[in-house]
Amino acid sequence: MLKVNEYFEGNVKSISLTTSEGPATVGVMAKGSYEFGTSQKEIMVVTTGVLKVKLPGQAQWKTCKPYDRFEVEANRKFQLDVPADASYICYYK
Repeated sequence: MLKVNEYFEGNVKSISLTTSEGPATVGVMAKGSYEFGTSQKEIMVVTTGVLKVKLPGQAQWKTCKPYDRFEVEANRKFQLDVPADASYICYYK
């Protein structure tokens, strides 16, 4: 069954599903800055737009374009700067 999630006053929305690689969410983000926390390992793949990510323990921001990916270990926080509306798929391990 699909489940819709909303965060940051509706500026981030995702739909949960189960893929051949396990649980995942497909989502969209409106322009803005966000901080997320993880409860399990996440592998995020940008599908449209650009996500600028500041990973835990890193001083520099990394720019991710379509088909770029980044990983965040469980129980960590990371920051995203979204310069324009973007979309992603996130796999949970």
